[in-house]
Amino acid sequence: MRLSDRSLVMAMCLGQLGNLLPHVAVPAIMPQHLMPLWHLSASEAGMMASAFAFGYMLAVPFLTTLTDRIDARLILLVGSCATAFATLAFGLFADGLWSATAIWGLAGIGFAGAYMPGLKALTDRLPPGDASRSITLYTSSFSFGVGLSFLVAQLTADTLGWRAAFFISGLGPFIMVAACLAMESVKPIAAQRRLLDFGPVLRNRAAMGYVLGYGAHCFELYGIRTWIVAFWAFVLARHAGWAWLSTTLVSVVFSLIAMPASILGNEAALRFGRYRALTVLMIASAAVALAIGLSVSSSPPFLVVLLLIYALTVPADSGALTSGMAMSASASHKGATMAMHTTVGFGLSAFGAWGVGAMLDLAGGPQSASGWLATFALLGASILLGPLALRWARRAVPKTA
Repeated sequence: MRLSDRSLVMAMCLGQLGNLLPHVAVPAIMPQHLMPLWHLSASEAGMMASAFAFGYMLAVPFLTTLTDRIDARLILLVGSCATAFATLAFGLFADGLWSATAIWGLAGIGFAGAYMPGLKALTDRLPPGDASRSITLYTSSFSFGVGLSFLVAQLTADTLGWRAAFFISGLGPFIMVAACLAMESVKPIAAQRRLLDFGPVLRNRAAMGYVLGYGAHCFELYGIRTWIVAFWAFVLARHAGWAWLSTTLVSVVFSLIAMPASILGNEAALRFGRYRALTVLMIASAAVALAIGLSVSSSPPFLVVLLLIYALTVPADSGALTSGMAMSASASHKGATMAMHTTVGFGLSAFGAWGVGAMLDLAGGPQSASGWLATFALLGASILLGPLALRWARRAVPKTA
């Protein structure tokens, strides 16, 4: 069966929601369940949570570059199955820091065969022309999937136990398996050459600017995404009477806002110019992060407002960065460019998840206001590296880009 272009985009977005159902299962239940159960420090918990991004980073250069040689649909199919089985294995076998870290790293390796190969499978099947809106819809559905992951993991862990959260989440990737089976096969464009040939990508300064900017974005995004539940638990512990603003509610809403924010960010890039829009969005995100850090002792309603603004600024640059990378890549090196993009992004995601935990320990721990001030200052400083990367790449492209 051949899917129409619109049906293809919708099927890929739904499949991605399934692949993302396990995505933040560890960070979602970590503060209330895993850290006290296994007596983990913030640094140890950050290392465990970052194993997913680290495993992804190790596998994605090979798996995404391979899509220049074979149909990305096949890699997507295998990666989705691997994500499902590793998530189920976490629920069955994880019993401490090291086993959990190892299994969660395997889940990340599976996802390396799912996210960017999924984007390549999508773009290979779209007609020629500006595909930025389809790309942004796919990338922005990532945030909706993360919100769903937060919701399912926390509700399941609180009602059925933490292992059940992984059993249920592990079923999600099979939705993408069904989407893969509905796609027609295509042949890649690339010529025969070395598999991990990143030289042409590194020489493409226009694309590399978006790649490096995406790395800054991912450090900030995964820093807050991994630790938002712990941060809000800290806020609620200091203010009685606000229990209805639960960690589940705040983390899910924070993630769901990211989808329209990413779409609107890409529309702003199309309207006002990609460089100008991305620079403004990144500087605004740094300012909001610092404002939250300076206000960590404020009332929950005030902090919720700041977090909702942050939920808009953090992901607003994602779709514009990824679509800019995809449109700057040469056709014969698109898979390699996507591999570089996602390797840098998820490598810095791993450092973001672990770095926030390390900063918390250094600055007083997750129960201290000073720890959270230092955390948000770190997140704000990280995203300011994005405009510097874009400015460097700007010299290689026309002023209107």
